[in-house]
Amino acid sequence: MHPVCQQTLISNFTNSELQRHGMEVAGLLDNPNVRKFVDWVAKKDPDFTATITKKQR
Repeated sequence: MHPVCQQTLISNFTNSELQRHGMEVAGLLDNPNVRKFVDWVAKKDPDFTATITKKQR
């Protein structure tokens, strides 16, 4: 997984929440912060890297 994407998931979900979602993308995208990030990062180059803010739980 791309480091920026991984950090976004870690900052928006607990380990147990991620475990419950598994590979179900739709469940992850239900989170408004994750959806906003995915929409934003989709416009970036594949090798894009950025600093991620603190956890937003």
